Amino acid sequence: WVRSAFRFATDRNDFRRNLLVNLGLFAAGVWVARNLTDIDLMAPQPVP
Repeated sequence: WVRSAFRFATDRNDFRRNLLVNLGLFAAGVWVARNLTDIDLMAPQPVP
């Protein structure tokens, strides 16, 4: 039953894995974009 459960889990997780990967890439892109915007916003300001 372990193999059948594993196959069922892999079949079910195939869609979930793709969804998690897409969400992960999207979150990483947003994080990088925020860091770049923070650097761009802080660049023109004079450093004390």
